Amino acid sequence: MAAMPDNPTAPPRARSSFRWVVMLGSLAAVPAFTVDMYLPSLPEVAADLGTSASFAALSVSIMLVGGAAGQLVIGPLSDRYGRRRPLMWGLAMHVVTSLLCAFAPNITVLVGLRLLQGFFNAACGVAAMAIVRDRFVGSEAARILSRLMLIIGIAPLLAPTFGSLVASVASWRWVFGVLAIIGVTMGFVVWRYLPETHPVSRRRVGGARTVVGGYRHLLRDRHFMALALLPGLGMAVLMSYVVTSPFVFQEVYGLSHAQFSLLFALNGVGLVGSAQINASLVRRVAPIRILRTSLVLQGVAAVALLVVALTGAGGLIGLLAALWVTVAFTGLIPANASAIALSRHGERAGTAAAVIGAVQSGVAGVVSPLAGALGGDAVAMTAVMLGAWVCAIGVLAIATPAFRRGGWVQLT
Repeated sequence: MAAMPDNPTAPPRARSSFRWVVMLGSLAAVPAFTVDMYLPSLPEVAADLGTSASFAALSVSIMLVGGAAGQLVIGPLSDRYGRRRPLMWGLAMHVVTSLLCAFAPNITVLVGLRLLQGFFNAACGVAAMAIVRDRFVGSEAARILSRLMLIIGIAPLLAPTFGSLVASVASWRWVFGVLAIIGVTMGFVVWRYLPETHPVSRRRVGGARTVVGGYRHLLRDRHFMALALLPGLGMAVLMSYVVTSPFVFQEVYGLSHAQFSLLFALNGVGLVGSAQINASLVRRVAPIRILRTSLVLQGVAAVALLVVALTGAGGLIGLLAALWVTVAFTGLIPANASAIALSRHGERAGTAAAVIGAVQSGVAGVVSPLAGALGGDAVAMTAVMLGAWVCAIGVLAIATPAFRRGGWVQLT
């Protein structure tokens, strides 16, 4: 579909603007960098703060819970005050909480600060998604969101290696200093280069009643809520791997920091590559058709992954191969589900983006620690990934007409 024509404040030729995509992608990647730079340091954090591996991993997953709450608050604010103002405040508080994390005296304080960090940098994801909806709908929005994945995908490619380097030269605490610098940099970019895309004439006014009414309207749309849940379940598949993999591959399989970072980067290549394939596919194939096909194929890969983990077939190479395929298919899910969901509620894009983002962070934050609770080994990790996929395919099949004859037309 064509770009929205009624917003004169958006940059000209947004569809083809490389700078525009890079800027929004970099914003959306801030939470991902905040997670991925810290991952290689989890064993050292557990040792330094005298805590268990599962409690150290909680400092990752709790950030997703904070992000879920933050998006529910920041989304309506962006509909009322525009995209820039809440974004600037969120980035400022991201810097503050990053600096406080660097001086955390124990794991309890660190987990609390990570909760706040997730809450405030949720503004980045809400703003990026809402701005895309300000300008694009349907297949075009799915294409733009997939292009943003190219930028977001730099996080798993570079962040663990960079975080490992920082931690090895200094300590894990300095990783948070670098995250503060990233926040300052993005704040300058937003202040200097990002125009307001939500003009005063389209802003929603009112107090708490208006906000509650907006959420009630969205919650009553069954198809929207089902589609909003799919990115969360896809993220749960991904985050179950993310939060457990440092212990599985470094402590169980004996990989070094550098080897783990390389492994993480290779899986990131698969994730980014599938998102770029999706950006090309949506020009010719309806997003809902891509979504349902990719979910089915991911299920085949997830079953194979669990079998490999249970039997040890293929050893480490077999596990990594099945894991790579399972993770790669995740890149085909969020953009399509989010674009279809957002196209149903363009008049409240910020609030709709907040619901999608909150569900995504909340579901992933609740599901991903289960792998650690179940033992934190390869079998636990892969079982939770498969369980999240089963929920996703069930939601799409039961709560939407996607698999019914001709039913997918209702969602385009």
